[in-house]
Amino acid sequence: MDFCCSWKCGNRPCRAARYTPCCAGWVGPTVLLCVYGFFSMMRPIEPFLTEFFTGPYKNLTATQVTTQVYPVLTYFSLVFLIPVLLVTDLLRYKPVIVLQGLSYVTAFLLVLLGSGIRAAQVALFSYSIAMAADVAYFTYIYSVVQPSYYQRVTSYVRGANLLGYAVGALLAQILQSLGGVSLYCLAFVTLISVSIALITSLLLPMPKTSLFIKENYSVQQRNADEDADKSESQYYIWVWSVTAARHIGRMFTRLVLDCKQCYSSVAVLFFCIWAATGRCGFYQVASYVQLLWLYIQPHNFTAYNGGVDGIGTLSGAAATVAVGHMSLEWSVWGELLLGVLTFLIAGAVFLMDLTDNIWISYTCYILSKTIYMQLATICSFQIAKTLSRKRYALVFGINIFMGMVLQSVLTAIVINTKSLQLTITSQFVIYASFFVAVSLLLTVRGVYTVLHMKRAAAGNQAERATNLPEGSHDL
Repeated sequence: MDFCCSWKCGNRPCRAARYTPCCAGWVGPTVLLCVYGFFSMMRPIEPFLTEFFTGPYKNLTATQVTTQVYPVLTYFSLVFLIPVLLVTDLLRYKPVIVLQGLSYVTAFLLVLLGSGIRAAQVALFSYSIAMAADVAYFTYIYSVVQPSYYQRVTSYVRGANLLGYAVGALLAQILQSLGGVSLYCLAFVTLISVSIALITSLLLPMPKTSLFIKENYSVQQRNADEDADKSESQYYIWVWSVTAARHIGRMFTRLVLDCKQCYSSVAVLFFCIWAATGRCGFYQVASYVQLLWLYIQPHNFTAYNGGVDGIGTLSGAAATVAVGHMSLEWSVWGELLLGVLTFLIAGAVFLMDLTDNIWISYTCYILSKTIYMQLATICSFQIAKTLSRKRYALVFGINIFMGMVLQSVLTAIVINTKSLQLTITSQFVIYASFFVAVSLLLTVRGVYTVLHMKRAAAGNQAERATNLPEGSHDL
């Protein structure tokens, strides 16, 4: 840790004749948020949630879980995302994070103690609120630290998130395979973990300002007599209501204007298309892959779902770090690379579905998850390079929203259409075909971009050659 003697530390002057850590202003909130992210994501029961629902603990059928339980998460995550996006900045992030922690506790308390299909549906209803509130977790830190620390704190916050999920999955695998711990105990450990996260969220400092609303409507600036307490309280409520209404109005107006400007760039548009469609396809696969594994190897009490999830998360994190060190002309080759690697995801999902060997299916899932996390990183920094930080947050939210819309439509068609009644293997054929379609779109666009860029470069070189002085050709 560096120390300064310039009597300035962050935003506040250092106390006279004292040395103060330069990072004192951002360490506290970052550590608390990382602790929250770690424990909120350390959920050992998740890799075995399908087995928990269909086993002797809940006695639900695989069909009930597929058609009546898991779709609740998809649909209500979409429903709650819009209001969360609108109020997160207005409420200054912390209340939404606390709500997320409370929703996790409620969800896993119902998973642990509830019985029957209604309890499972309410549990995933509560879980959907927590998923929609993810936007507050990833944007809170920007409202309490200086922009010079953004890159550092972002890596810490995201790293804690991935580490928590990987530790939870691997811990579940070790406890079940080596310790013989029951799934009920894994659910109890999950409840303890998210409860620690909830307590940590209460300790987070409240941001003094929001990222987007710079106006400061302060009631404390008014000088009033002690007899006017009641009128001041009423006036404060009125001011807050007017502020909220204006905030929402500005949000909608700015949404329309910024969307028009952001998506007018064709390069950004295609990366956003992949961000939405890739999220839709991968999360659909991840949501139902446990049912596929249950079909391939029924009554598998030594399943390695946790190890597979943990290894997939760690390999994806490693691939994400590797992308940051790749030297490539992304503006030329980026779209083509997205198309080719998306085709590999499609092939992995196809093979995952066609094989009868659980180990091949496990390997294909790890491969698809690793590639997805790598491509998601490529899309993120390509979008961020062309947009300001505020617009990137907007585009990031819209991409998540569109991904959830597509996932809801896909769920409604593939799973909840009674006339189709597709088996789990048929569903995965459709998911693989979805990735093939996305791959073809990005590959065609990528080939066009490469040819266009090369042709433009060749034309510029020829133009420079013709503009050289005549005497220079004789040298």
